[in-house]
Amino acid sequence: MNVSKAFSEFLQHVSEAVARLFSPSDDRYPMVGVQPFEGEPYKQGRWAD
Repeated sequence: MNVSKAFSEFLQHVSEAVARLFSPSDDRYPMVGVQPFEGEPYKQGRWAD
Protein backbone atom coordinates (compact mmCIF):
# COMPACT_ATOMS: atom_id res chain seq x y z
CA MET A 1 0.00 0.00 0.00
CA ASN A 2 2.93 2.32 0.53
CA VAL A 3 3.80 2.37 -3.17
CA SER A 4 0.27 3.25 -4.20
CA LYS A 5 0.14 6.09 -1.64
CA ALA A 6 3.47 7.47 -2.86
CA PHE A 7 2.32 7.25 -6.48
CA SER A 8 -0.95 8.99 -5.60
CA GLU A 9 0.92 11.83 -3.85
CA PHE A 10 3.28 12.11 -6.82
CA LEU A 11 0.37 12.44 -9.23
CA GLN A 12 -1.23 15.05 -6.98
CA HIS A 13 1.96 17.15 -6.96
CA VAL A 14 2.34 16.88 -10.72
CA SER A 15 -1.28 17.82 -11.36
CA GLU A 16 -1.00 20.83 -9.02
CA ALA A 17 2.14 21.96 -10.86
CA VAL A 18 0.45 21.63 -14.26
CA ALA A 19 -2.61 23.51 -13.00
CA ARG A 20 -0.44 26.34 -11.67
CA LEU A 21 1.61 26.44 -14.88
CA PHE A 22 -1.43 26.87 -17.12
CA SER A 23 -3.52 29.08 -14.81
CA PRO A 24 -3.73 32.86 -15.22
CA SER A 25 -1.04 34.84 -13.47
CA ASP A 26 -1.80 35.98 -9.94
CA ASP A 27 0.71 38.83 -9.84
CA ARG A 28 -0.68 42.09 -8.53
CA TYR A 29 1.51 44.78 -10.02
CA PRO A 30 0.45 48.43 -9.65
CA MET A 31 -1.09 50.01 -12.74
CA VAL A 32 1.44 52.85 -13.09
CA GLY A 33 2.43 52.37 -16.71
CA VAL A 34 5.86 52.70 -18.25
CA GLN A 35 8.40 54.69 -16.26
CA PRO A 36 10.64 57.05 -18.29
CA PHE A 37 14.40 56.66 -18.17
CA GLU A 38 15.93 59.73 -16.52
CA GLY A 39 19.61 58.87 -16.74
CA GLU A 40 22.38 59.28 -19.23
CA PRO A 41 23.14 56.34 -21.53
CA TYR A 42 26.60 54.81 -21.41
CA LYS A 43 28.53 56.18 -24.41
CA GLN A 44 31.32 53.59 -24.71
CA GLY A 45 30.76 50.18 -26.25
CA ARG A 46 32.17 48.10 -23.39
CA TRP A 47 31.76 47.93 -19.64
CA ALA A 48 34.21 49.94 -17.56
CA ASP A 49 36.30 47.95 -15.07
